[in-house]
Amino acid sequence: MQNHNFQQAIKRSKLRLWLGRCFYILKRRFEWIFSDIKFATEILLDRLPAPIFTHQSILLRQLKDVEMWLQYNKVTNLRLAIAQIDGLVIQPNQVFSFWYIVGNPTKQRGFKLGMVLDNGKVSTGYGGGLCQLGNLIYWMTLHSPLSIKERWRHSYDVFPDVNRTLPFGSGATLSYNYIDLQIENKTNHQYQFCLWLTNEHLCGEIRSDTESIYRYEIIEKNHLITGPIAGRYMRQNQLFRQIYDSSTNQLLNEEFVTENFALMMYSPLLSAGK
Repeated sequence: MQNHNFQQAIKRSKLRLWLGRCFYILKRRFEWIFSDIKFATEILLDRLPAPIFTHQSILLRQLKDVEMWLQYNKVTNLRLAIAQIDGLVIQPNQVFSFWYIVGNPTKQRGFKLGMVLDNGKVSTGYGGGLCQLGNLIYWMTLHSPLSIKERWRHSYDVFPDVNRTLPFGSGATLSYNYIDLQIENKTNHQYQFCLWLTNEHLCGEIRSDTESIYRYEIIEKNHLITGPIAGRYMRQNQLFRQIYDSSTNQLLNEEFVTENFALMMYSPLLSAGK
């Protein structure tokens, strides 16, 4: 695995950052209007008959240096986003775009200040916490016949692996609207995102109009921590998807999924208790 050096983030003025963000937002909106991509928009109240994969993640976590009100606001933001996605059907040759269907998470639309990461530092922003939903949808998609069209990795690994159940780098970061999660249906079947909240979990399920003949497992390879350089460590790995015959449990194929690189914002020598 290639060892990547890392550099300090380039400091730019607030005006330049604002202008750059406006440019990329407008560029994405131009794509929405004038590209030939067929975006999925159909919501069905009825569930498609065949469950493909189900997953859940904990809603409220006591994170170091993160106030709990941001966690509670995150739940509100997730509820508003779920209302736009739950029941969405991706027809053959259609693309799911997180921001196309959710829209701009503004205060006027009821979204609240939640936790966001700005160059690895914890900050606040309206719609903060929606990355948890992006993580869930991305992870479920990897366990389905759907294809990842666009996904952005997290550039920083902010919290230690305490209670982490998924491999490092198995999530998807989001920022309206140019850092998107897009999923394409290249099959001949319908797929549906079903999302809901319980008191403790964010839950999701992918369903289809037909049973899947495959089962998927995501494995990590070539995990490596390098450094320190300028007091920082770099964490990297590769994710692969193993495809099994669901009836015989025979391994049919192994596919490369992605390669992750992230600056660690904590010491790799920290114990779980710290």
